[in-house]
Amino acid sequence: MKLLKHRQLSWSRFRQWLSKHRKIAWAIGGVVIICVGGLTAFLILSHKPATIKKTVSKAIVKAAPKPEPVKYYSPLTGSLVANEAATQQAATGVMIENSPDARPQSGLKDSGVVFEAIAEGGITRFLVLYQSEKPQMIGPVRSLRLYDVDWLAAFGAGIAHVGGSAAALSEVRNGSYRDLDQFFNPGSFWRSTDRWAPHNVYTSFERLDALNAAKGYTTANFTGFSRVDGKPSATPNATNINIVVSSYLYNSTYAYDKTTNTYARSQAGEAHLDRESGQITPSVVIAMRVDETTVLEDGYRETINTIGSGNATIFQNGIAISATWHKSSKTSQITFTDTNGQDIPLVRGQTWIAAVPNDGGDVTWQ
Repeated sequence: MKLLKHRQLSWSRFRQWLSKHRKIAWAIGGVVIICVGGLTAFLILSHKPATIKKTVSKAIVKAAPKPEPVKYYSPLTGSLVANEAATQQAATGVMIENSPDARPQSGLKDSGVVFEAIAEGGITRFLVLYQSEKPQMIGPVRSLRLYDVDWLAAFGAGIAHVGGSAAALSEVRNGSYRDLDQFFNPGSFWRSTDRWAPHNVYTSFERLDALNAAKGYTTANFTGFSRVDGKPSATPNATNINIVVSSYLYNSTYAYDKTTNTYARSQAGEAHLDRESGQITPSVVIAMRVDETTVLEDGYRETINTIGSGNATIFQNGIAISATWHKSSKTSQITFTDTNGQDIPLVRGQTWIAAVPNDGGDVTWQ
């Protein structure tokens, strides 16, 4: 109670003092307010806010890689072609003569696959296949043989020729082939004036393409040889090749050129020239051993056993490869396997296949 009375007394005295000294109290209060306000302002103004670090995330935007351009390869040669349409166009074969009076020929160098075989009397003849290749001078065009029909059947190819043996004509006219015989399509061929008949029949792809289109032979549907990019061997073992088919005028040699990875062809001791394009230089040379006999049909004809298998030697990249060829039917493609039975891919480009008789033919190299 005494404490309470003391506090009341103190408060009463303070009120009395304020009443008597009001001006002084207001002055003191003002000073206090000013001091407190100034101190507060000072503290606010002098305070440095924490620095806020702004991290800007820079997203690394990588451009999407450009897709690799689509590449298209010829089913006939394995060579790069311009577009898909080039892979689907029709293959066309032409029978080209090889007697001395037919040399130099036209359209041999710019072709895809060539089959070389004896016609009669040791004289060789060429079944020449084209797809994306389009020479405008081809010939001299000659007659057809049955084994040529067997080889071209696997390519679904049209065949340009001037007649043929009785057996060949009977087969090619049976409705299963794209027959382009000059006898029935004379406007697609012409006779040159600088050579004697029968060594002067020529054609061109301007005319053959028009003939194929008129007959509806515009697309291809065949399986070619398996192919691979060429790479010259560091240790070549076959830079000079000799192929004996019949006699000097028709035997051939090949000289390997490592720079171009091709084989320069010669026959009868001279460079074998295409009249328009120069020396013939295939990427692959194949000597395919075959059984060949002479039979009497519409005269004496050579017959070659094309179905079955036999020995072969493949020359590519400067090396010789021992192989076996296989063909199970007329329409099946020839395949080549090594000594382990594995398929041998052929180097892209022109392939030259010589049918070398088991009896009398020969193949050597060094």
